[in-house]
Amino acid sequence: MTPEAKVKDKVKKALKGMGAYYAMPATGGYGTSGVPDFLVCYEGKFIGIECKANGNTPTALQMKNLRDIESCKGVAMVIDETNVHLTEQLIRLAI
Repeated sequence: MTPEAKVKDKVKKALKGMGAYYAMPATGGYGTSGVPDFLVCYEGKFIGIECKANGNTPTALQMKNLRDIESCKGVAMVIDETNVHLTEQLIRLAI
């Protein structure tokens, strides 16, 4: 399992524990590139979560999508191995 997959698994566990709705879109040529790894709805708020690991940062297209979510009054965040343990807290603070 890759380091990023480990982060995604921890985010998924946190979202399930919160009772949040989430989807993990796969682009694979059929979807929209740059969409965050998790599209979440929690307590009526739309949240986009991009997962990274090993010091990697979102691409320019991923950042554009995160900014677009925020411009529509949604919440956008980047979760990596340094803050994944705070996923639930970060979501609750952001909404």
